[in-house]
Amino acid sequence: MKLHKLASPLGSEILDIDLSRPIDDATFRQIDDAFSERSVLVFRDQVMTPAQHVEFSRRFGGLEIHVLKQYLLADFPEILLISNVVENGKPVGIADAGQQWHTDLSYVEIPSRCSILYAKQIPEPGPDKTYGDTCFVSTAAAYDALDPEMQKYLGTLKARHSYLKRPHVRAKLSEEQKKQVPEVIHPVIRTHPVTGRKCIYVNESFTTEIVGLGKEESDALILQLCEHCQSEQFMYRHKWRVGDVLMWDNCSTQHLAVADYGPEQARLMNRTTVRGTAVF
Repeated sequence: MKLHKLASPLGSEILDIDLSRPIDDATFRQIDDAFSERSVLVFRDQVMTPAQHVEFSRRFGGLEIHVLKQYLLADFPEILLISNVVENGKPVGIADAGQQWHTDLSYVEIPSRCSILYAKQIPEPGPDKTYGDTCFVSTAAAYDALDPEMQKYLGTLKARHSYLKRPHVRAKLSEEQKKQVPEVIHPVIRTHPVTGRKCIYVNESFTTEIVGLGKEESDALILQLCEHCQSEQFMYRHKWRVGDVLMWDNCSTQHLAVADYGPEQARLMNRTTVRGTAVF
């Protein structure tokens, strides 16, 4: 196994490994350590069954079952389908997943540790362009770039997160599903449970307010932090190939799926989500 850094300050490609085969404990520890350090890992040219995808994911912890159960893979509810493909008049997966900057499951009391996405089908690239890239930013590096006074101030604040912030998401949920995702409050600055690094934990998709601030001041601070985190100096942009397996840390990163392709350009991804630990 070899490791190749893709960008600064995050992202590495793991070379010479086949995720469809058993991984010994020593090699897995290397992968896990690299993941904690680099926040985003890429494994190219993989061929995995759903069972192998689930087995690899479980090495990192227990798996989440997404609230949108209509988009779970038959026989493997741990796998959420992300796709614009329509079969028999119905979408097979979530077509607009991740098209705003966010961190997965920040809207639950104990957010996920990481997500592991497997590219089954991607829009055909053009002669000088790829479609459906995913951008990642390091919220740990973004925190480090703040001045000490701002770091100290943000460390005293908490923010409210809600899965129902976006109207088009609310429309997809039944009343019973809505009850499964109540609003939660987390620190604005989160500590990584492995590295101890401080990370900005505010995102435009799910953060609705800074607790204790007036609406105008709260909205302005959320916007300021989101724009700061989204700076290119903290970014890695992944250009997908079929067979890519990509995993990202949901404490120390945010990501955005670039929606620059049409409905005729099929995209199909299988995603698992690993349970995390309480936010502190």
